[in-house]
Amino acid sequence: MDADQGRGPRRTRRPRRESGERVDMLYRTLLRRRKRALSAQDVAVADLPKVRIAVGAAALGNTMEWFDFGVYAYLAGTLGKVFFPSGSSGTQVVSTFATFAAAFLVRPLGGFVFGPLGDRIGRQKVLAVTMIMMAAGTLGVGVLPSYHTAGFGAPILLLVCRLVQGFSTGGEYAGATTYIAEFAPDRRRGFLGSWLDFGTFIGYSLGSGLVTVLTFALGSGRLEDWGWRIPFLVAGPLGVIGLYMRLKLEDTPAFKEEAEASQAAAEKGSDEGPVEEARQSGHGRLRDIFAHHWEAMLICMGLVLLYNVTNYMVTSYLPTYMTSTLDQGATTAQLLVLGTMLLVVLVITVVGRSSDRWGRRPLFMAGSVALVALSVPAFLLIRQGGIALPAVGCGILGLLLVTYAGTSAATLPALFPTRIRYGALSIAYNISVSLFGGTTPLVASALVDATGNTLVPAYYLMVAGVIGLVSTLFLRETAGRPLKGSRAMVETPGQARRLVARSRIAAGRQARDVWVRIRGRDREGSENRRGDRK
Repeated sequence: MDADQGRGPRRTRRPRRESGERVDMLYRTLLRRRKRALSAQDVAVADLPKVRIAVGAAALGNTMEWFDFGVYAYLAGTLGKVFFPSGSSGTQVVSTFATFAAAFLVRPLGGFVFGPLGDRIGRQKVLAVTMIMMAAGTLGVGVLPSYHTAGFGAPILLLVCRLVQGFSTGGEYAGATTYIAEFAPDRRRGFLGSWLDFGTFIGYSLGSGLVTVLTFALGSGRLEDWGWRIPFLVAGPLGVIGLYMRLKLEDTPAFKEEAEASQAAAEKGSDEGPVEEARQSGHGRLRDIFAHHWEAMLICMGLVLLYNVTNYMVTSYLPTYMTSTLDQGATTAQLLVLGTMLLVVLVITVVGRSSDRWGRRPLFMAGSVALVALSVPAFLLIRQGGIALPAVGCGILGLLLVTYAGTSAATLPALFPTRIRYGALSIAYNISVSLFGGTTPLVASALVDATGNTLVPAYYLMVAGVIGLVSTLFLRETAGRPLKGSRAMVETPGQARRLVARSRIAAGRQARDVWVRIRGRDREGSENRRGDRK
């Protein structure tokens, strides 16, 4: 009986040890499947000449878009007299900004059309179409008749031109950011993406600078008679240059790979073909966006609100605020805001490069907190007389703005996978811009007019800062990492080899660490079982 008791434990220990080994192997296999090392096929090497062309062509479209915005913002008072002469000066400004805001109401429609279309037929084709429409809408404003010539038809035609511009820009910024992000190496996406918004503020500076020169050279009389048309007519040649550059572009490597994978999946068999075809359709992509990516959509909308409320407050409303509300000279106000834009231009690529090094989240978080803390002091300085103190206030707003401008083009596309990136970003971006960004001049001017409180714009910015801070708390860091659904992108073959080698070493170390922990737990469990038997 004693012998039987001695043999009993020996027969039961061996199955337990074999079972433990099988569990160890299972854990190790699952770990490698979840976090496998990169291979050479998982890393793409960027074609740097194509990257430079892509950045230039995308930035030129943004320059075109914001050239129009700069012109329209600086000519708001003049356009009010040309197209809405019957109202008071305050009513004229509000009417002009209402037409400005109407263009933003159709931007989501443009996003719903151009975004999913860009995911289906390619980014390059859609960006060429948006360039044509933007140029046509801006050029059309320059040839419109005035109210004295066409009566009520003049503001209607102005509204039509603005609606064409708004519909086309619904696919412009999201497409341009997607295009640059999918071409850029992972470690330089922030720097290269910042050139897109560099084009934004260059365009605004060119437009506002041209209006400032015309105002000084022509005077208010000739500017109202015919001089206001000149900046809009300049859009024609800019549009031709931009279209030529975009027609020379190729689609991004990420889109080509996704299109090939989708085509291969559709051709697998007759049973799976209809399912894959429905999934790749416009309606299928929209269902995917709202059903599975709603959280990323909300984060995107919050960050876009933060950026664009600040952007339109500074670029579109501030010139009118300084002249109509604070009764400062038009030339002084225009020069102050123009100087702010030049400050942004000088700093923006530095901010983009810093986001590659320090991350996107720290910059967005610091900018959000600073917007809450510094908005009121900035507007208090702007309300002071003279030039020095208002210049400091404008400079503070400019530095806050560049914090978001330098990081947005790299942050927003990284929220979504390649298959739906253009569509999801277009929809989220344009809904947020339409509801909050483009309406900022209208809401701010109406609130100041209704309350008589000249600090209302500062309070508006503070609310935007709080929303941006909450959105940033849910934002995952993406600096230096591949885009979702895309291969890792590096600059040289040497970088690709080093990345693969580091990935294999890291995966091996992680597997070894987990193996050691599992074996340690197994030994601890065995000792506990032996102790229980004793």
